[in-house]
Amino acid sequence: MQRPEVKSFFDPATHTYSHVVWDPATLGAAVIDSVLDYDAASGRTRRISADAIVAFVREAGLRTEWVIDTHVHADHLSAAPYVQQQLGGRLGIGEHVRTVQGTFGALFNAGDEFSRDGSQFDHLFKDGERYTVGGIEAVALHTPGHTPACMTHVIGDAAFVGDTLFMPDYGTARCDFPGGDARALYRSIRRIFELPEATRLFLCHDYKAPGRDAFVCETTVGAERHGNIHVRDGVGEDAFVELRNARDAKLAMPALILPSVQVNMRAGHFPPAEGNGIRYLKIPLDAL
Repeated sequence: MQRPEVKSFFDPATHTYSHVVWDPATLGAAVIDSVLDYDAASGRTRRISADAIVAFVREAGLRTEWVIDTHVHADHLSAAPYVQQQLGGRLGIGEHVRTVQGTFGALFNAGDEFSRDGSQFDHLFKDGERYTVGGIEAVALHTPGHTPACMTHVIGDAAFVGDTLFMPDYGTARCDFPGGDARALYRSIRRIFELPEATRLFLCHDYKAPGRDAFVCETTVGAERHGNIHVRDGVGEDAFVELRNARDAKLAMPALILPSVQVNMRAGHFPPAEGNGIRYLKIPLDAL
């Protein structure tokens, strides 16, 4: 099994991990789940997190071939367009982003300027689609449940699962956003569990379960199968759905869901400027 190198970057404000994965032989690379810093109180953006990724890629002499989001994030703004501007590469996301665009395009009453066909991205990955990062073989797997468009990217012996799974001591992703489905999530996770047990799993988030001292973003299929507190081997589908739905009913909405989704459904671009030259984000009242 080919083994890519991986460098991970943690954003403590959103508990998000971004990853740079590359082929050490050719230096071809992908940037996965980048973060644009956003202050909700002021509406100001910064690029500190993204600039750290850009600096690393340049210093390491990597050639960026892909800038990928595993899904339309609801907890942070994507820096994908900025990373692409600085480093090149193709913007990619799963083809079911069209479903998310349709749902949230209606919620935010986006105008005709907002296409719901995924055309804001350079490439829409299909389930089972094979591609390469440098000389390393990769495959995109459709793993819905958290959202309808979630993808897991298996690159050599490393899989980037987005929000589908957390560390074994923390569990699994919520499924209560529009289009989420706990039963679909269970089946997606079982699909990931079919990968070899030694497959490295790189996560998009960690919230440091009680009793653990450090934030962590890497585990293995085997560790998840045998130890995940929500979905380890032996936990049936119905039991998981009951547990997941009960947990989701008690969760507050992510602090940045409203700005995040309406930016990320546009591939990280902001809505067009209005007549005064200023861009605005909408806050739908009593809708979620």
